[in-house]
Amino acid sequence: MTSVLMQAEDLHMHFGGITAVNGVSLTLERGGIRCIIGPNGAGKSTLFNMLAGTLRPVSGTIRFEDRDLIGLHLHKFAGLGIARKFQVPSLFSTMTVYDNLVVARRAGGGAEDEATQVGGMLQTLGLAGDADVLAAELPHGQKQWLEIGMALMSSPKLLLLDEPTAGMTPDETHRTVDLIAGLGDAMTIVVIEHDMNFVRALACPTTVMHQGRVIASGPFGDIERDHTVRDVYLGRQ
Repeated sequence: MTSVLMQAEDLHMHFGGITAVNGVSLTLERGGIRCIIGPNGAGKSTLFNMLAGTLRPVSGTIRFEDRDLIGLHLHKFAGLGIARKFQVPSLFSTMTVYDNLVVARRAGGGAEDEATQVGGMLQTLGLAGDADVLAAELPHGQKQWLEIGMALMSSPKLLLLDEPTAGMTPDETHRTVDLIAGLGDAMTIVVIEHDMNFVRALACPTTVMHQGRVIASGPFGDIERDHTVRDVYLGRQ
């Protein structure tokens, strides 16, 4: 089996006269974590939306396990093993933490025993003591973790995370680093993030976008030292 999970080539997306993504290519290997960073308006979310199937590129190709994704209905993406967590948590607020995971598990058609799978996910998320708490009553960081857990209930091959630490405290951010880092061997994870301390802590391959293009890609240590990236995004300090 090839080590490449997803291959996106020469993607373009326009909104009226605005070019949001301009010739972006991205290769995702099986397993591991990749961060996508860049200033606001760089095209990161548009790229994410194309990879997740919510936007169809004007041109270019996206292949997942050597299957062409362009034109597939959105539900097919989930069926192939692609899951996405949005920046703002979308939970069943009047249901308990446990029941939110049950709903996600049933929608994803997990093969493992339900109680075993949900119990294991509660442990992974650090929410075992909050199983009976209503989702609406969780602190913001725990809501983010719960939604990550819901995305994981389908055992995806590719997990797309849109700013998973937005609004978190430093302690919650640190725990999110541990959570995501611990998942990288089981699946491929792609993260859009603005918190450079979080990206630095993950220490994973990083792609930088600016004005719809990829301007740098490589280990985060190299990205931090890249003069062009420092000029357009990270700053000189």
